[in-house]
Formats: sequence, C-alpha cells, structure tokens
Amino acid sequence: MARKHTLFTAQFSDMPFERLCSLAEKCGYDGLELATFGGFLEIEKAAEDAAYCDALLKKLAKFNLGLYAISNHFAGQLVCDPNNDARSDSFAPPECAGNAEAKREWAVRSMKASAKAAANLGVPVVTGFTGSPVWHLLYSFPPLTPGTLEDGFRFFADQFHPILDEFAKYGVRFALEVHPTEIAFDLHTAKRALAALDNRPEFGFNFDPSHLFWQGVDPVKFIHAFPDRIFHCHIKDAALQLDGENGILASHLDFGDRRRGWDFRSPGHGQIDFESIIRALNQIGYAGPLSVEWEDCGIDREFGAADAAKFVRELDFSPAKGLFDAAFQSAKTK
Repeated sequence: MARKHTLFTAQFSDMPFERLCSLAEKCGYDGLELATFGGFLEIEKAAEDAAYCDALLKKLAKFNLGLYAISNHFAGQLVCDPNNDARSDSFAPPECAGNAEAKREWAVRSMKASAKAAANLGVPVVTGFTGSPVWHLLYSFPPLTPGTLEDGFRFFADQFHPILDEFAKYGVRFALEVHPTEIAFDLHTAKRALAALDNRPEFGFNFDPSHLFWQGVDPVKFIHAFPDRIFHCHIKDAALQLDGENGILASHLDFGDRRRGWDFRSPGHGQIDFESIIRALNQIGYAGPLSVEWEDCGIDREFGAADAAKFVRELDFSPAKGLFDAAFQSAKTK
C-alpha cells in the first residue's frame, strides 16, 4: 500500500531542524509529522504568513521530505486541563506562566490557528491532545457526585466546539491521540468523547497502539470500533514488565526504570502485534501516514529512527485484491 512513512519530530526537538531533516532523509522516511516543539513550526505564523509556509515546505523538499501532518499537542493539553499548573508553564508563552486561565485562552487561540496553518501548508490533519477535566477522577474515591463526569465531558465539548468550527471552516480534521490524561484514553471514553461532540466529522483519532496496549485494551478492536475516525496513525511499541511487585500504574517510577510495570519501546522491540494492526488498518481502508514516534530509553534515538524506518518499510503491506481462491474459480472457466 502506498502509505507514507513519516517521523514524528517531538522527540528530536532539541536537534537543529536541517540536521533532523537530513537524518529523516538518510533513514528513508517520506516526510515528517511536524510538531511545534523546538520551534520547528510557529503555528500563528503559519496561519497568517504564506511566505513562511512556502519557505518551510521548500526546506523539507530540499531533503526529499513531505509534510503529511502537523502536531499541536502541548496547546491542546492546556485546553481542558483543570489545573494548568507549573508543570505546563513551558507549554505556553512565558507571559502566561503561572496563570492557568491565560494558558487556556492562549491554547484555544493556538488550536484554532492550527486549522488555518494546516490548510496553508496543504496538510489534512492536525494531531494533538485535548487535556481532560475528569482524568484526575479516574478512581472514584472519594465517590463522585451525580453528574460529575457528565459535567466534565460537557466542559470538553464547550471548549472544543468553537475550535472544531475552525477546522470545519478550513477543511482540516483534528486527530486526538487517545492517551492517558486526555478526555479519551480507551475505547469507551473515545465513544463518549465523540458523543459529547455530537459525532462531528472534524473530530477523530490519532491511533497509537502503545497507549492502549499497556492498559490492556486491544488495539485491533479499537481500529474496528472507529473505522471512519482513524485520521492518523503512530507506530510506537510498548512492553509489559509486570513482576508481582509493580503494576500498570507504573509506581511513580520514571520511564526507563527497570522496576516499572511497563515501558515504551522502539517499534519492533516490544510486545505489540503490528501485523494484526496493519491487517486491521487495511480492512478499514486507512491510507494515511504511518508515523514513527520513537520513545525508548534503552536505544539511541538516531539508531532508533533508522531501525524504525526499516521496520515500518518491512511491516507495511497492501491488502489482497481479492480472495485467494478466486483463481480456482477462474481456472474452471478456461
């Protein structure tokens, strides 16, 4: 299948842009999923300055790279996060630091601008987060009062309807990365998020199996549950390392700590069944990018980028054009 194989730039955001482009070209990627982290993409500028967009695309073309998605994860997180505390001060401009509502207001503006920026760059999808006003209520003790979750999903919808109006205006789609700390983190909360938005067509998902796998959610079932809502796809692996002392909540241990109950892995170095995922993507007719998100504390990132590119090239296969036994029927007529 002629899907594009791309590299998500977030984990390379400290690298000079041209060096990153050179690395992606050398590894054999078709293009990038370009994140705002690292100053690689100025959303507000891309929304208003056609010359800026042209220059960015020309830089990519110099390295034989295309642009197939842009990411505004950090701004999206601030839209519905109930606290927007000091942990996320670096997500927004310095003048917003310490002011939760100023960060939220900036984030809404940035998310709206990302729709126009994507249109100016010729990109059909923006990936990102939403934040969640109810994630901190994951375990219902103290007991939740009636309507608390409904209020949270209503707040999410109230915040995102105006954002999605901009996406509709510019013919761009928003792909939420289904992920812990977001309004949708598994199959059932994804259904609830869609329902809260009245199933508007601009809203769908950035499918990333790694965040489903360690929770015990079957990534293939997720694909088949939302065949028309998978707008973008991350290729990232994970591994469970449960030993009777830890659990899937990770014990407040950092990534890379061998005591954790699970950890991320470079594609092909974990426990996710990617062949079944490709089969499922083929069955729903997904033709968008396969974007490598490299996260592995045990592998050098430049080696990981090259190794993952090779893995995806070998993994990605086209569906059959018909039933394998059709040839038998054809032979009978000769």
